[in-house]
Amino acid sequence: MTALLERSSGIDVTPVVRLVTCGSVDDGKSTLIGRLLAETGSIPEDQLEYARQTRRGGSTIPVGEIDFSLLTDGLEAEREQGITIDVAYRHMYLPSGRRVIIADAPGHEQYTRNMAVAASNADVAVLLVDAARGVRPQTFRHLTVCALMGVSSIVIAVNKMDLIGYEHATFEEISGQVKAAAARLGIDEVMTIPVSAVAGDNVTAPTTHMPWWHGPSLLLALQEWTPPLTDHATPFRLPVQFIARAEGNFRGYAGTVAAGTVRPGDKVVVADSGQGAVIDRIVGFHGDLAEARSGDAVTITLDREVDVTRGDLLAADGVTDAGDTAWPQPADRFAADVVWVGEEPLMHGRSYLLAAGPQVVPATVTVVRHRLDVVSGQKLAARVLDMNDIGRVEIATDTPIPMDTYSQCRDTGGFLLIDRVTADTVAAGMVTHALRRSLNVVPHSYEVDRAARARLKHQTPRVVWLTGLSGSGKSTVADALERRLFALGMHTFVLDGDNVRTGINKDLGFTPEDRAENVRRVAEAAKLMLDAGLVVIVALISPFRADRRAAREIFDGGDFLEVFVDTPVEMCASRDPKGLYAKAQSGTLPNMTGIGQEYEPPEHPEVRLDGTLAVDDNVELLVRRLVGE
Repeated sequence: MTALLERSSGIDVTPVVRLVTCGSVDDGKSTLIGRLLAETGSIPEDQLEYARQTRRGGSTIPVGEIDFSLLTDGLEAEREQGITIDVAYRHMYLPSGRRVIIADAPGHEQYTRNMAVAASNADVAVLLVDAARGVRPQTFRHLTVCALMGVSSIVIAVNKMDLIGYEHATFEEISGQVKAAAARLGIDEVMTIPVSAVAGDNVTAPTTHMPWWHGPSLLLALQEWTPPLTDHATPFRLPVQFIARAEGNFRGYAGTVAAGTVRPGDKVVVADSGQGAVIDRIVGFHGDLAEARSGDAVTITLDREVDVTRGDLLAADGVTDAGDTAWPQPADRFAADVVWVGEEPLMHGRSYLLAAGPQVVPATVTVVRHRLDVVSGQKLAARVLDMNDIGRVEIATDTPIPMDTYSQCRDTGGFLLIDRVTADTVAAGMVTHALRRSLNVVPHSYEVDRAARARLKHQTPRVVWLTGLSGSGKSTVADALERRLFALGMHTFVLDGDNVRTGINKDLGFTPEDRAENVRRVAEAAKLMLDAGLVVIVALISPFRADRRAAREIFDGGDFLEVFVDTPVEMCASRDPKGLYAKAQSGTLPNMTGIGQEYEPPEHPEVRLDGTLAVDDNVELLVRRLVGE
C-alpha cells in the first residue's frame, strides 16, 4: 500500500504520504522534523511558544528561539535524556496541500522494536546520518529494517553539514556508503540530500552555504514524491475482525480492506476453507457503498450462507496468470525474515504465539537459517537470534493459516511473535514464502486409532512428565513407577533424558535453544506413544517453563501430568550420581542446570513429589493418581 487514499465526497482523492524518520541517536531526527512542521505551518502557535520557552538539559539554544526537537519528543523522559524513545506521530501539510503523516522513530538500539513498527506502515523513509560522525551500525540496521518492511523510497538526509564546513567530499563519501548498502538490500529509489536541521540549510528552502548542491531541498523532494510503479496489483483481501449481526437476519463480516478493490457482485472465497460466494452488499459508516478500497473499514454481506469466523480471510476468487489461485492457500510452514526485539534470544524449538491480523495461533521456530550482518550485508550462520538481530527463519504453526508473501501484501504477509509466558512481543516477521512441503503433507486417518488401542490394553493412556534438577531422583522414580505399573499389567514406556540424547537427540547440546528443541522432540515422541495406547513416563530436566508449557499444549486436556520432583539443590549435589555438580564447581560444565543455568520450577504442577522422601512413598502417590482415577 504505497499510497493510501483519503476520500471526501466520493470524488476527490488526495494522496497521503506516510513518512518515517530514522537513524542513530543524536543524528538530529527530532530537530529536522520539528523544523519541517514549524516552517510548513503544521504546528499550533501554543506549541511553538512552548518550544521557545522550554529547554531540555544540555541545550545551547537561547530561550526565545524555537527548540525544534521539542515539537516531536513528547515524553518527559525524552526531554530529560535528549533522545526519542517512543514513536511520535505528527501531521504535516505540504505547500501543494498533500498531507504527510510523520512517524519520528527512536534511534537508540534498545528501541528498534518501536522503529520497526513505524516503518511497517511507511511509504517513504528519511534516514538521517550525522555528517560529523559518519555512517554507524544503527544506520545500516534502520536501512535494513526499512527494506524488510517494504519501504521502497529512501531519502538519505546527511545532517549537520554545518559542523563539517559544508564539505562536499564528506557528503559524497557518506552517500556512497549508504547507497551501496541500499543496493544490496534491493532498494532502487534512493536520494541523498545535504542538510543542517539546526541552521535550516536545505530543509525547506535552498541554501547558499553549499553552492555545489543543485538538487532539491528536503521539503521539495517530499512534495514531488510519487508512489513507485509496481508490477502487480494485489487482489482483494479482507481479514475478518468480527461478525456483525443486526435485526432482520442481517449477518455481515466486518474488517478493514487490506488490499485491492471490491464491488457488489464480485466473487470472493474464504481463504481458510476454500468456500466461494458473491458479494451482496458493502456497508460503510454512512450506508451502502458501490465499492471498497484498501484502507476502508466496511462490513460485507454474501449472497449465501458460508462458514466465516473471526480471523478468516476473505479474498478475491479466481486464478493468476501463472495458474495459481488468487488467494493464499492455508499452510503450516513458512519461511520468514524476522527482526528479533525480545530480550531473551530466539530459540528454535520453542513455542510462541503468532499474531497475524485478527488471527493468533501457536507457532514454533523450527530453523534459524541465518543472521544478517547489517553492516556488510553478509548472511552469517546462526542457531539463535539475539536482541535487535535480523535473520531468516522457518516457522511451523499448529494449524494451517493463509498468508501472502510480505512483498505482495503487508497486512496479510506480516506477523508478530509473542512470548507465551510474558505476553511480550518478541519479533516482527515478514513471510517470504510458504514452504511447499506444508501443502504436500496430508495426515491420514486410520481406523485403528488411539481409543481402540487403549481399549485393547484396558488402560487410559497418559504422559507422566517428571521434571526437576539433575540428581533430584527423576530417573529413579521413573524406573520404580514403571516396575509398579508393569506389575499391575499396564503397558508403559520410559523416555529418559540421557537415553534419548544417545539417539534421536544426540545432535543437541545444553544451551537454552538446544534444551528447547530437546523438549519438543521428546514431547512429539511421547505423543506418538500416547496414541499407541501407552502410559509414557518422561524423565527430563526440562528446566524452562515455556518449553514445558509448549510440551503440554501438544496434548489434549487431561493427557499430560506434570510432576515436579522437588529436591533441594544441596541434596542433589551431595548425591551427584553422574559427577555433574563436581564438574560444574570446577568450571568445566558451564551450562549445568541449577548452577550455571537457571531452573524454573513448575508453578502449578499436577503432582509435587518431595525428593527427600523414600522413593516408594513418591511412587505410591503417582500410582494412586494414575490407577485410582
